[in-house]
Amino acid sequence: MPVKQLPETLINQIAAGEVIERPASAAKELIENAIDAGATRIEIATAGGGKSLIRITDNGCGMDAVDLDLAVRRHCTSKISETLDDIRTLGFRGEALPSIGSVAKLSITSRTAGSETGVEISLTGGRLTPARPAAANQGTVVEVRDIFFATPARLKFLKSERAEAGAITEVVKRMAIAFPQVRFVLSGSDRSTLEFPAAPGDPLARMAQVLGAEFRDNAIEIRAEREDVTLSGFAGVPTFNRGNSTHQYAFVNGRPVQDKLILSAIRGAYAETIPAGRYPVAVLSIALDPALVDVNVHPAKADVRFRDPGLVRGLIVGALREALAREGDRAATTGASGLMRAFRPGFGPGGGVPSGSDAGPVRSFGSGSMPPRPANVGWTAETSLYRPMAMPQANGFAEQRQSAFDALMTPSARADAMPVPAQATPDTAVSEPALRHRLGAARAQLHANYIVAQTEDGLVIVDQHAAHERLVFEAMRKALEAERLPSQVLLIPEIIDLPEEDCDRLTMHAADLERLGLVIERFGPGAVAVRETPALLGEVDATAMIRDLADEIGEWNTASGLKSRLEHVAATMACHGSVRSGRRLRPEEMNALLREMEATPGSGQCNHGRPTYIELKLSDIERLFGRS
Repeated sequence: MPVKQLPETLINQIAAGEVIERPASAAKELIENAIDAGATRIEIATAGGGKSLIRITDNGCGMDAVDLDLAVRRHCTSKISETLDDIRTLGFRGEALPSIGSVAKLSITSRTAGSETGVEISLTGGRLTPARPAAANQGTVVEVRDIFFATPARLKFLKSERAEAGAITEVVKRMAIAFPQVRFVLSGSDRSTLEFPAAPGDPLARMAQVLGAEFRDNAIEIRAEREDVTLSGFAGVPTFNRGNSTHQYAFVNGRPVQDKLILSAIRGAYAETIPAGRYPVAVLSIALDPALVDVNVHPAKADVRFRDPGLVRGLIVGALREALAREGDRAATTGASGLMRAFRPGFGPGGGVPSGSDAGPVRSFGSGSMPPRPANVGWTAETSLYRPMAMPQANGFAEQRQSAFDALMTPSARADAMPVPAQATPDTAVSEPALRHRLGAARAQLHANYIVAQTEDGLVIVDQHAAHERLVFEAMRKALEAERLPSQVLLIPEIIDLPEEDCDRLTMHAADLERLGLVIERFGPGAVAVRETPALLGEVDATAMIRDLADEIGEWNTASGLKSRLEHVAATMACHGSVRSGRRLRPEEMNALLREMEATPGSGQCNHGRPTYIELKLSDIERLFGRS
């Protein structure tokens, strides 16, 4: 068949298939145009989930007749000149308006500051109606009606009106967080009105508008810089988490993105601090030279590519972990509110608590969520505090793993793993200075598992097993970082065939891997020889582990996967080596546990991510009794 030039309308419809996937895509492009035009007030109205109507009204700079005529033509834009290396606006491709006009009924009314009248232009299924005078305020009003009427096949793939309306709401929320100085109003016949007042100079206030007022009380400020890449924002404490990842927002040079690298870094930073199936709440903004990031990866501009992805990932993980070590052991305020709901009449089965409420974290505090005491763990009372006896294991490496762990745990680390008993004092004689500690002074132990402590302005309830499990694990983690880990020498080195580039990457990280007990060396151009493996892992599939490490280094330029596996083993052993539920503690032991928690980073949650304590303020208690 002969090659022929496609008609302009068909070209635009093909482009629309990439740029405009659903009504929310059109809303996103139009809101970006309004922000690039300098708008400080943007109103969005929808009907039928955006299928029937999307109207964007802004008070930006506006356009005249010449600009309008060009704006609805492909690849016409005012935002870039001749290069893609210095993009500082949200839009730059010049495809959104002609793409929308080719599949929907598009009308634009605009007026510039110096004009006496406005101008209106329309594009219906790719057919242009010339610009004409129209009454208008300064700014621009864009209406999109009957989206995909010109491509009925695309219309069939849209979801329900409610789902499409929800997607538009999510777009507005992301834009609202990215631009706190802009007032957003979202309304329509298919929704209740949602308004985000402008919050210039206070990004946390805007985040609280979008994520809920409790985010302000549970947020940790993030600020870090490395090689001219700046990271800022706020992240929730680990015990303030959600059931999905939709509460994680990322921005690159002010542009909302949904980048896998950033989301993976957030997940890695919160590893072992959040229960499985739960997700942290975070708002992170990355600022860097536009030449170091490619935003032209996809027409939707939701994905970006960093010139040095390893640097960006390391910056995010390091900054988040430092912040969690600094403030992450705070108890989430949602725990106190959940506890108060538990005291109210009607709470519990048949009590009218709606499914999906955030009472879930409170239920996880009980001992029913803790692993049962294993049959292979014994306890000895040779000292004032119980210590674990050796644990028999099923595989043949049990003795080697135990000796490796004994070597890992130095005498000082063993001492740190258990709270040191203080001088015995009657509970009634606790001095006032003891109440000024962050976790207060122990007053009682309930059900041989929960420590009740009094603070200056409330009380704290501590799950003794979960708390002590975290203390033991942190002591083991320090030991992991302090010295070279014990390894087991393979009688016959295992030769693993790999692509030459993977061998090169592994060789570059050989010294770091050796510190973790994994000794490898080059074995010809396309293979590596594994001579020693970490004793702590016991019997291990060396081939699978090496291939996983090669893949990780190739993607992220880091070999943290092996360390994560070692920490997982340490977390399991810490669980078995901790004060068990049902163990009665003396007052001095309880207070020693509280003091150790205050001095240990990450003690606000156990190794499984469950909270270790709940804090209830005196004002909350007084509300329970109707005294305030």
